[in-house]
Amino acid sequence: MLIQFDTALLAAAVSLAAAMSLAADRVPVFDVEAHCRDVAERAAPVGQAESCLRKERTARDLLARQWARFAAADKAYCLELSRLAEPTYTELLTCLELAREARSLRERETTGQESR
Repeated sequence: MLIQFDTALLAAAVSLAAAMSLAADRVPVFDVEAHCRDVAERAAPVGQAESCLRKERTARDLLARQWARFAAADKAYCLELSRLAEPTYTELLTCLELAREARSLRERETTGQESR
């Protein structure tokens, strides 16, 4: 009986890990409309939610085109950070770009290829 339970628990854990891995292989889906409305309200009378939404769509399109080129560790880190607040595509894209640049800089410094 205990072996069956352990096997079922292990199977559930493996399924969950596989689902999380698949989720990390795709650009997440964020509801940015509430964020954009909030930004527009705070910037009243000049704030426009549609402008914010256009920027978020552009950022999501860039993420979709570049997603496979970002390191898995950077995606995991930036996705975790995005969960700390109301996530946006612009913040996720910025985090991933900064992580990629930091990784590139560390690699150049390690190999002595630092450009001056």
